Amino acid sequence: MLVHLLKSKIHRARVTAGDVNYEGSLGIARDLMDKVGLLPYERILCGNMANGERFETYAIAAEPGSGQIILNGATARLGKPGDLITILSFTEVEWAAAQTWKPRVIVLGEDNRIIRERGI
Repeated sequence: MLVHLLKSKIHRARVTAGDVNYEGSLGIARDLMDKVGLLPYERILCGNMANGERFETYAIAAEPGSGQIILNGATARLGKPGDLITILSFTEVEWAAAQTWKPRVIVLGEDNRIIRERGI
């Protein structure tokens, strides 16, 4: 049996920009994606702590080390620069492996720099 579990989490990511005219997606600084094992074009679920909006999109890599978190396309209407969001991805894990599963989690602080990490 497979269990659907949290794979990756980027918590308290501060939105740096938005572009409603972009095709869609969420731009995330590549180093942050790499830290939690998030792949380009991977499906993600996001929650905006400023307004309660939850939305699903896919991740694209922004410049490594830039701290960029960019709402693109329709998602640009669900937040604004300065909003804090949580970015989640999920995976399916065999029941036995799920008993000891640990997601890769980072918590961001000023300028979207990592201040805490778990499971990494």
